[in-house]
Amino acid sequence: MRITVDMNLCESHGQCVFAAPDVFAFDDDDYLVYEAEPSPDRLDEVRTAAAMCPVRAVAIEGVSP
Repeated sequence: MRITVDMNLCESHGQCVFAAPDVFAFDDDDYLVYEAEPSPDRLDEVRTAAAMCPVRAVAIEGVSP
């Protein structure tokens, strides 16, 4: 699984951080950082994070729908 975040769309609402805090976080400058290739056992969290993004900036590649 690979995660991409379209930083041109991201408005830092933080819903992904709440849904998958082991994958997404804000750095000291409130800039979104994330693990691009998280462990497969995080798939459910990452799917929830992508679904919760109000601007649909989070995409998941390499998994079946």
